[in-house]
Amino acid sequence: MKPFLAMLLVILATGLASAKEVPTQGRTMLGSNTMGFSLPELAAVAPALGDYTERVLAGDLWRRTDLSLRDRSIVKVAALIAGGHTAALPAELGRALDCGVTPAELSEVITHLAFYAGWPGATSAASVAKSVFAERGIGADQLAGPPGLLQVDEAAEKERAAYVGRNLDGVAPGLRDYTNRVLFDEVWRRPGLAARDRSLVTISALIAEGKAAQLVGHLNRGLDNGLTKAEISAVVTHLAFYAGWPNAMSAASVAKAVFEKRPG
Repeated sequence: MKPFLAMLLVILATGLASAKEVPTQGRTMLGSNTMGFSLPELAAVAPALGDYTERVLAGDLWRRTDLSLRDRSIVKVAALIAGGHTAALPAELGRALDCGVTPAELSEVITHLAFYAGWPGATSAASVAKSVFAERGIGADQLAGPPGLLQVDEAAEKERAAYVGRNLDGVAPGLRDYTNRVLFDEVWRRPGLAARDRSLVTISALIAEGKAAQLVGHLNRGLDNGLTKAEISAVVTHLAFYAGWPNAMSAASVAKAVFEKRPG
């Protein structure tokens, strides 16, 4: 058996607590999330699923170099929260920390997703994160981001606000107000998470929720914030496994249209 796959079996069999003793590479490369099942237990129920988990997810998908392990972890955390899959979150939050996502960044991811996946999903994720952080000795002093707000392109923001106004004036003025005053003038400007990573989180959540209609604007915003077309393509591919092929195919169609209108 290949060394990596042997390590995979050890991690899946012993669970997250014991996995702390396994070398970091074995933990961070793990592509499966069995929500309490060991790989042999999963294979006993669905042998083919066990095979795909071991061979395709762990042995292939998470080894692809078109997206960093850090980014793959952020993408999966966002998809799990957006999809309401809190049972799978403890292991994934642990992997994200192992892959270099800071506790403060994870805190910002959860906060950001309150606006893109709803307060119930975000507060449920916060409850899970509280336990994970406690197990790792992560205190409140490690969760505070830098003070202040990021600078924005005033012209671009004025155009965005005008677009929001055209769509919401006379329909939902309260939503227009919160969108401009809170979501974009506060949340998107918080310095605890880079604008690129906020786009990564938002795009992942929208794909996981099947909100293809909202993707056009956020794919363009993501490209403006520093994501590359190759990275966005990798996100769509990654989420086929965690949000389902239909959602990934719909997202790919939107991405194709966006890419064709953007040079480079």
